[in-house]
Amino acid sequence: MTEIIITPLVVPSHAQDPDGAEFRRMIDLGNQLARIDAGIDDLDETAEQLLPFWHDQTDRIRAGFIARRGTEIVGAADLSVQRAAGTTAAEIGLMALPDQLRRGVGQALLAHAERDALALGCTVLQTWSMHPASPTGRTLIPTTGWGRVGATSLSDVLEAAGYVLEQVERNSVLALDGPRDLAERRLREAEAFAGPDYRVVTWTLPTPPHLRAGYGAMISRMATDVPSGDLETQVEVWDEERVARRDARIIAGGQTLSVAAVIHTPTGSTAAFNELVIGSDHEGVTHQWGTLVVGEHRGKRLGTIVKCANLLRWHEIAPRSPRISTFNAEENRPMLDINEAIGFVPASYAGGWQKRLR
Repeated sequence: MTEIIITPLVVPSHAQDPDGAEFRRMIDLGNQLARIDAGIDDLDETAEQLLPFWHDQTDRIRAGFIARRGTEIVGAADLSVQRAAGTTAAEIGLMALPDQLRRGVGQALLAHAERDALALGCTVLQTWSMHPASPTGRTLIPTTGWGRVGATSLSDVLEAAGYVLEQVERNSVLALDGPRDLAERRLREAEAFAGPDYRVVTWTLPTPPHLRAGYGAMISRMATDVPSGDLETQVEVWDEERVARRDARIIAGGQTLSVAAVIHTPTGSTAAFNELVIGSDHEGVTHQWGTLVVGEHRGKRLGTIVKCANLLRWHEIAPRSPRISTFNAEENRPMLDINEAIGFVPASYAGGWQKRLR
């Protein structure tokens, strides 16, 4: 068997530059693997969307690796580490087709990434795998005990390398071709229940300067307030400058992102938020990114308010998008309840894996 050679990823200035072939191939392999393992094509990404996050590494270190047999690219990986002091967990994405994963590519890329993570001072490595909505054959149960997924070539490689399945997330989708009546009714009911102390604000990136602090505070709490099982998490500091940098990267990638947030009027603090994002093709799939209600404001139906308010707004932003795709931990029953009440249904699942390197 031809030896597997791993080299650093060449990151191009522009996605379609001649020296961007490795970067484009990495994204293509990731898309192919997700389609095979999840059984859907909703999760495709583009080189244009992702490249700005590699160019601006102010907040996170990103490194890529390309695996070859001879001249053929047979796999790739990306390693991401938060720059904050005291960071101990890194995240890796593995991208290779199942036949190559089984032939040693996954093992070689994992070993390479583990060495680099240790060199960066990280003692924990985390990754995610995709799985179909209806598992067949051997099933895996996470340490949380919530949910289960069907084994795949990638999960087999991770298990063999000593990674532990810590969490299962449900990928849910909502068709956008139906009437808005349900979302409108849910929004009215939730706003009446929450009462006059809460008001909705919405915007499309870039975030207005006066909203950056509250928005950043919400993003920072995603690391601690969202169920994560035994996956190691760390508080991230999101000041106004970091919010502006993130906005700029998203916009530079040709993406449109809408935010709906709830402000607690007596204190002026942001109590909940929801994000919807789409690429340059506004007839493509919409993705719901962050959604959070901070602990001290839960029980007021604020999650329903931000989801429905943003959903109704989205009909004006991307009226031809066919559906919204989102991920939630299987143990996050309150958020799943909101999704199901609005009309979301399961489409696939994701597994969160972790290995302690020492």
